Amino acid sequence: MKKSTIWTIAIIMGLSFLGLLYIQISYIEEIAKMKKEQFDESVNRSLYQASRNLEMNETLRYLEKDVNEVERNAFKQDSIIVNGLDGSIQHAHQFSVSSDDGTFYSEFELKTFTTKPANVPKAMMMHTDKDQLSEATKSLQEIIRNRYVYQKALLDEVVYNILYTASEKPLKERVNFKLLDQDIRAELLNNGIDISYHFTVSTTDGREVYRCPDYTEDGLQWSYSQTLFRNDPTPKMGIVKIHFPNMDSYIYSSVRFMIPAVIFTIVLLITFVFTIVIIFRQKRYTEIKNDFINNMTHELKTPISSISLAAQMLGDESVAKSPSMMKHLSTVIGDESRRLRFLVEKVLQMSMFDRKSTSFKKKELDLNELLEQTAATFNLRVEHTGGKIYTEIEAVDSAIFVDEVHFQNAITNLLDNAVKYRKTDQPVNIHIRTWNEGDHLYFSIRDDGQGIKKENVKKVFDKFYRVHTGNVHDVKGFGLGLAYVKEIINLHDGEIKCESELGKGTKFTVTLPILKEE
Repeated sequence: MKKSTIWTIAIIMGLSFLGLLYIQISYIEEIAKMKKEQFDESVNRSLYQASRNLEMNETLRYLEKDVNEVERNAFKQDSIIVNGLDGSIQHAHQFSVSSDDGTFYSEFELKTFTTKPANVPKAMMMHTDKDQLSEATKSLQEIIRNRYVYQKALLDEVVYNILYTASEKPLKERVNFKLLDQDIRAELLNNGIDISYHFTVSTTDGREVYRCPDYTEDGLQWSYSQTLFRNDPTPKMGIVKIHFPNMDSYIYSSVRFMIPAVIFTIVLLITFVFTIVIIFRQKRYTEIKNDFINNMTHELKTPISSISLAAQMLGDESVAKSPSMMKHLSTVIGDESRRLRFLVEKVLQMSMFDRKSTSFKKKELDLNELLEQTAATFNLRVEHTGGKIYTEIEAVDSAIFVDEVHFQNAITNLLDNAVKYRKTDQPVNIHIRTWNEGDHLYFSIRDDGQGIKKENVKKVFDKFYRVHTGNVHDVKGFGLGLAYVKEIINLHDGEIKCESELGKGTKFTVTLPILKEE
């Protein structure tokens, strides 16, 4: 599949996932917004009703107080008139209410008519005289009128006391805070809100007169306020403030069912991104493997062709078989066979590392000596380019516990890379250094060759990877050397890092644990 096709599919699916996630989050925000608006309306309505109840309770208290006082100050006069002509008895009850200065607020008279004292109920129910019925109706109307005048005067007195007496009292004496708390709780429950709240009561100038016992400042951003005694003069008004510590959980309780869907969408999105990354990585590995196969074919073709040509010459009767010719052909066959075996073994070594089937024969060695010996055997190749190997042996604790063959092969690969990737037609100089730092032993191999681009430095330890040099095959290899070196160093509990700058050279630094004497 082409890379452009993969990118197209990835972009379409990625945008689809992001769009789905955006819709879900927008839906959650919209539900939370609606819930918040509904909550605000319910709380404000509850506070308004609670403040109304507070004012009504104050009015009721004053009303009861005035009624009791008026009833104590009221006086009643009773009179009985006997009609000698027909024997009927007239009962008159006069009820009067007056103030301390003698002013009458209400006065009314109740009249009852009967014919005979022994048959009062019967006389009242059976009497059909039209004049008596008319008189009784007028009497009832008079009673209602007088009663209205009395109650109106009574209410006027209550209103007067509230206006000129209640508003003069301090706010903490006018408000029953326990009753206010009960009213607020009841009104909130009536509006469907059943969460904890804290409230305070203060004056209009900000002086706090009450705070609930379990008051905390959690959730102050979710606060609401309502004016108490809103019809009083401004300095006499009060303000009740209420806030909800668990407001967030209440608002988002209605959208909790959407959280699993959002989580699953995010998981799918992450999985999709991870899958795309793996696809591109596998595609890169495939390209590297194809390059490896092409390169391996080219590398193996050379020794096979040399061996085939030597065998052909040996079988050709027209070619003179002099001793020198035979020796030359046998040398070519031997060298190319060893070269072919070396290439095959390199591939087999990496295959063994992949199967974790490599076994080490570790022993104690001196790193300083091992590097000097390897440098000595490699010095001829470096001098052939016109360069030289420089060694700086600074490590004091240089004992290591390694497999000599594999570890020496790793060092050889590093030196071989320095020679292969030298600047064209220029000598290469290699600097080898060892030193101690803390509980670790370090050695570095630095050259002044071609160097590596920064974007390629982190890839040099990948299997089959080779820095691109176009279609030029002047540098032999499969891209397995540095992967082999890293694997060997890691299996010896060490680390290796590469530093390089294009055109100035490359430096490999290896960190190893020190073999401590027991």
